[in-house]
Amino acid sequence: MNMLYEPSIHLQQVSFSANGKTILKSITGSFPKGKITTLVGPSGAGKTTLLKLCNGLLSPTDGQILIDNQPISTYEPTALRRHVGIALQAAPMTNGTVFENLTLPRSLQGKKLTKEEAIQYLQDVGLDQSFLQRSTNGLSGGQRQKVSIARTLINQSSILLLDEITSALDRQSVQDIETLITTINKKYNVTIIWITHNLQQALTIGHFTWVMMDGKLIETGKSSLLKAPLNPRVVEFVQGANV
Repeated sequence: MNMLYEPSIHLQQVSFSANGKTILKSITGSFPKGKITTLVGPSGAGKTTLLKLCNGLLSPTDGQILIDNQPISTYEPTALRRHVGIALQAAPMTNGTVFENLTLPRSLQGKKLTKEEAIQYLQDVGLDQSFLQRSTNGLSGGQRQKVSIARTLINQSSILLLDEITSALDRQSVQDIETLITTINKKYNVTIIWITHNLQQALTIGHFTWVMMDGKLIETGKSSLLKAPLNPRVVEFVQGANV
């Protein structure tokens, strides 16, 4: 798949098992550099496990993962997670101000983030400088996601993994985050892999889509495949979602 594009991440016969259960089964495929690939499928398909493998939070039981043509096992863990950022639905943060949370990535590198830089990153995600001194406890769900994404941008990740980051947000916040992600993709040429349960979102935001079921990659291609899937199981899944 996507042989015309240079892969940011390539998986070759990747399987993962835990507690005697096989969660991923011989996944082979590539996520194209600089593109948005959406991951869809029913709950329990293995999508989140796949993201954690790409970020080094888990290691494959079998197979190989290449990040920018380099085996993932050769990356130092902290360097890998700077290179491959991740944003989660819960947008976890430490107690304190937005500025204190934004400084964390630099602090871990023994560096400092200036307030001027922090303001620029906030503006990149559609928040003004008044947010710098706000407590993270008082942020809305959409604001937390924006700060979480800004914090990931500070790491200057070239690959960004997103796990259901809009599923708990109101419609306006969802639209804001979708616009933000497409802007980041274009402005910084960041490769984005986005798990979403919203098939319309997958269709409109993604350049490419992976459909996963039962730990397997069932169908993959341009996101328009969701309009006319070839696999009978994917047809049934899409029709059930009323795409």
